[in-house]
Amino acid sequence: MKTVLVTGGIGSGKSKVCSYLAGKGIPVYDTDSRAKNLYDTDSVLVGQIEDAFGIRLFDEEGKLRRKALSDLIFSDSGKLEKLESFVHPALLRDFLRWREMLEQEARQNGREYPFVCMESAIVLDKPVFKDLYDVVLLVDAPLELRLERAVERDSAPREKIMERILSQRIHLDKADKVIVNDGSPETLCRRVDEAMEILNLQLVKL
Repeated sequence: MKTVLVTGGIGSGKSKVCSYLAGKGIPVYDTDSRAKNLYDTDSVLVGQIEDAFGIRLFDEEGKLRRKALSDLIFSDSGKLEKLESFVHPALLRDFLRWREMLEQEARQNGREYPFVCMESAIVLDKPVFKDLYDVVLLVDAPLELRLERAVERDSAPREKIMERILSQRIHLDKADKVIVNDGSPETLCRRVDEAMEILNLQLVKL
C-alpha cells in the first residue's frame, strides 16, 4: 500500500486537501492530532520525556500539562530537538501500526485501499521518516493568502503567524507534485483530481 505525504506550510490548505481525499475514501493520518494523542496513550513515551526533562507531564487530576511542556521547549531549540527525538520515533511506530491495521481490515473485507495519506508540515525535514512515503504532494499558496487564512483560523496576531511561517521550510524540490491553492474550494478539488491522475493514484477504494 502506497503512502502519500501531504505537506505544505501554514495556511497552504493541506488539511483541506486531506479532507477532500478522506471524502473519497482515502485514509488520512493526521500527525498533529496523533502526536497529541500519544501523550495520553503511550506510557513509554511519557516516561522518556519525564525522565529527560525532570518534569511531570500530568497534574493531580491526570490531565496533561501541555502549556508547561510547550513553555519548556519552545524557549530552547535544543530542548525541542530532544523532545522530538522521543516523539518522532513514537509517531513513526504509531503510523506503521495504523497502516498495518488498515491493510489487515482491507484483506478481511476482500478489498484494498489504493493508498493512504500522512498529513504533516515537518516530516520532510525529519530523517526518522525517511523512506516512509512513496509520493510527496505539496500544497502551496501565495504568502499573503496563507497569512490571511492562518490569522482567521487561529485568531492570532499577524506577527505571530508570520514568525511561524518564516520558521518553516518549504521543499518544493522534494515534491512529486505541487498543488497551488489560490482559488475556490471547487478549484482546489479539481486540482487535487488532476494531481492524482498525473501521479497515477486512484481515488476510489477497490
